Amino acid sequence: MKKKINWYIFNAFNKHLGRLASIIACIIIGKHQINFSPHLGGGDKVIIINAKHIMLGGSKKNNKTYISYSGYPGGKKVKKVSELIKTRPEFIIRKAVLGMLPKNSLKKKIKNLYIFPKNRHNMKNVINVKYFD
Repeated sequence: MKKKINWYIFNAFNKHLGRLASIIACIIIGKHQINFSPHLGGGDKVIIINAKHIMLGGSKKNNKTYISYSGYPGGKKVKKVSELIKTRPEFIIRKAVLGMLPKNSLKKKIKNLYIFPKNRHNMKNVINVKYFD
């Protein structure tokens, strides 16, 4: 018996990052279903549109930074969230959802998350869609 996969479309316009990420993490791993079992992997797929308009609480937009390190001397890169929202807003949301997922094999479910910075998505053959505004 093949399970029917549902698609959820979230509009991130003026939504808080943490609240949106926690809802999406539950949907991706399938905790919102009545027959949830972690070993079966029955999560659904999520599309996020308007990622450029995500909100951060307090002064995080000016003070929060993401640090990456290449492994070489002097390879530390520091980016502010205000810069990343303009250039790569999907990175911020993906990182927040990854932090909400359990630290086991269910982290691989991040591949069921599709993020688009503008108002449109280019996913084809999307059926069983549920919209959240």
